Amino acid sequence: MANHMNAAKHKASGKSLLGGAMIIAGTAVGAGMFSLPVVGAGMWFSYSLVMMLGVWFCMLVSGLLLLETNLHFEPGASFDTLTRDTLGNFWRIVNGLSIAFVLYILAYAYISGGGSIVNHSLTGLGIELPQSLAGLIFAVGLAIVVFISTKAVDRITTIMLGGMIITFFLAIGNLLIEIEPVKLFNPNGENRYLPYMLAAIPFGLVSFGYHGNVPSLVKYYGKDANTIVKAITLGTLIAFVIYVCWLMATMGNISRIEFIDIIAQGGNIGVLVAALSDVMSSRWLNTMLTLFANLAVASSFLGVTLGLFDYLADLFGFEETRAGRLKTATVTFVPPTLLGLLFPNGFLIAIGFAAIAATIWAAIVPALMAYRARQMFPHSQSFKVPGGTAVIAIVIGYGVLTAACHLLAMAELLPVYGS
Repeated sequence: MANHMNAAKHKASGKSLLGGAMIIAGTAVGAGMFSLPVVGAGMWFSYSLVMMLGVWFCMLVSGLLLLETNLHFEPGASFDTLTRDTLGNFWRIVNGLSIAFVLYILAYAYISGGGSIVNHSLTGLGIELPQSLAGLIFAVGLAIVVFISTKAVDRITTIMLGGMIITFFLAIGNLLIEIEPVKLFNPNGENRYLPYMLAAIPFGLVSFGYHGNVPSLVKYYGKDANTIVKAITLGTLIAFVIYVCWLMATMGNISRIEFIDIIAQGGNIGVLVAALSDVMSSRWLNTMLTLFANLAVASSFLGVTLGLFDYLADLFGFEETRAGRLKTATVTFVPPTLLGLLFPNGFLIAIGFAAIAATIWAAIVPALMAYRARQMFPHSQSFKVPGGTAVIAIVIGYGVLTAACHLLAMAELLPVYGS
């Protein structure tokens, strides 16, 4: 009887573990993955793999450092509360501003990417629209969903995620079968790879942004550190495997030299999908790839703007009435939509800017909070990330390096492939 109960308990915990892992993976994986092959074209597949492995490790550890701090507080304590109580109001404000900036800039990035893929989809139907107008249609259509209710976003996102999984495996599975190993491991073009890694590092960080979900997992599981650590590790590993498959599918089918033309056209989602469409064996699989791209951008946009919507409603104290939601929607959607109209092809640039702010709340702040928490609770027996202060220093160093790389790339002091 006891063995049967233990087995049932183990089975139940297994289900909940997978649920937590999928929350982490689902948050991390999104439209940002379309930037990875474009920014990785200079260093190509092998060095991209090395970079992604390093980024995955640092972002996993930073999430576990955040968990370590979170476990000293009651379940339900927000990221804002943790920052205030461990680092004080200065870091609380800096962290809050960085989160708001990331959400705003990603909303703009997804409007740009959404306009690009909508345009690509319509071109296949013989309809041509200006990129800015396609972005406006994309933004307004999905803004209405967010304005209606959180439940509407939840239901539509669930449908989209199901569609994404099906279309991803259909399209990417076919591309993986058709990989040409020579393209992956003996690419054409100049014989220089490693110097291009530095400019690509910030884009890797954005691809593993899940840290806002760590307090949610503590609230969901309670102080079950073992299960939460497994959920974060498994979730980030799932994201890593998906990215590796995506890099193999793109770089194994599009030659390195062809990426120069993709980058010259702005490197937006529609341009990359169009290049992949040219090598796909059937029109049906091409449709699956295009549908996946549309769903990926739309679900990412809904997730980011819902988070921004709730953040701004709380910040400004807007009421949960139709008039209050209209005010929140205006503050949420007008700025990124205007940017989308003015700069319709800024997807890659926006992802890079998001990385600078994300280094604060996804790397530097979690490491600083863990360091401070260890001073505040020196005799605590709760979960502690192995490696001592050295691990904290590595994560902070990684955050500083990421921000520095993007600033140097902006100042044109780093080599950027295709420029």
